[in-house]
Amino acid sequence: MLELRDIDTFYGNIQALRGISLRVNQGEIVTLIGANGAGKSTTLMAISGLVPPRRGEILFEGRPVTGLPPDAIVRLGISQVPEGRHIFPELTVAENLDLGAFLRRDKQKIAADKEHLYALFPILAQRRGQPGGTLSGGEQQMLAIARALMARPRLLLLDEPSMGLAPLITKQLFEMIVQINRDHQTTLLLVEQNANLALQVADRGYVLENGRIVMQEMAAVLLGQPAIQQAYLGI
Repeated sequence: MLELRDIDTFYGNIQALRGISLRVNQGEIVTLIGANGAGKSTTLMAISGLVPPRRGEILFEGRPVTGLPPDAIVRLGISQVPEGRHIFPELTVAENLDLGAFLRRDKQKIAADKEHLYALFPILAQRRGQPGGTLSGGEQQMLAIARALMARPRLLLLDEPSMGLAPLITKQLFEMIVQINRDHQTTLLLVEQNANLALQVADRGYVLENGRIVMQEMAAVLLGQPAIQQAYLGI
């Protein structure tokens, strides 16, 4: 479904990604793990068109998308939930969801999708008339994910969904992520500091260090690697 080939990206003169190549197959959950500054979020932003690569190629469903603007990439079926959520705090929950569907014109299906997401995230149904800024951190993360799903993506990019959340809320959120993958048939590429939890829900994983992929394997295999346990799992 998604393939990155030898991607280099820069912030000014500083190189952030160095020859990144990875793939995400349809129906998978794939996770990127690594220390802060390893290039995980930059990889997602390159896919979304927010940090265009200087070298390499990005393919989505066999079509080159390198260099396309972010709105065109959303239209093709890729949505990103950014680090830090970035909901619209002054708008209500319902209005935030409406903005997630801003590229769509099928009003009846938009309304149906919104109700379906209220069923998936019942707390959002209860808060639908509340400004997004009054929600708890966990509720805001649910809103950010639901807003992205309103675009009906086939590939969902999740950037640090557990950031700042209590362990119990994080556990609930990851159960929902698995449900989205299973019930919505949505493919996911997940960046997550909680490497243990990410590898538990993922099919495959890539390990990034200093802008390079240094390891790739089935998630269950990575969980059992002593080097991964020591570096990222606290074992």
